[in-house]
Amino acid sequence: MAFDGTWKVDRNENYEKFMEAMGVGMMKRKLGAHDNLKITIQQNGDKFNVKEASNFRNIEIEFTLGVNFEYSLADGTELSGAWTLEGNKLVGTFTRKDNGKALKATREIVGDELVQTYLYEGVESKRFFKRG
Repeated sequence: MAFDGTWKVDRNENYEKFMEAMGVGMMKRKLGAHDNLKITIQQNGDKFNVKEASNFRNIEIEFTLGVNFEYSLADGTELSGAWTLEGNKLVGTFTRKDNGKALKATREIVGDELVQTYLYEGVESKRFFKRG
């Protein structure tokens, strides 16, 4: 599928503001903006296997489209939610366990990039990944 492959972060847009809205402290925001995140995605029908490797952690997540699962962000924020496929876009709707607020995430292929968009409390951020 289109998302399959290894993607390395190339640049960020408004990422520090997004992390600030999420309540991430200044030092972690500065480090997070330069985390060298690499995502490896494998899709098999409705099932996805996603490996995330960065300066801070290496994790593997398996999920099925439309099925709720638990996920922990690099800063320790715990979420519950699900990914769905809307057209050619992966759309994730998650709820923070600590305050019940919603975090929306999308992943889509634009040209030769994987664009990951986050929306939390009215703050939107984008991360652009190149195949690598």
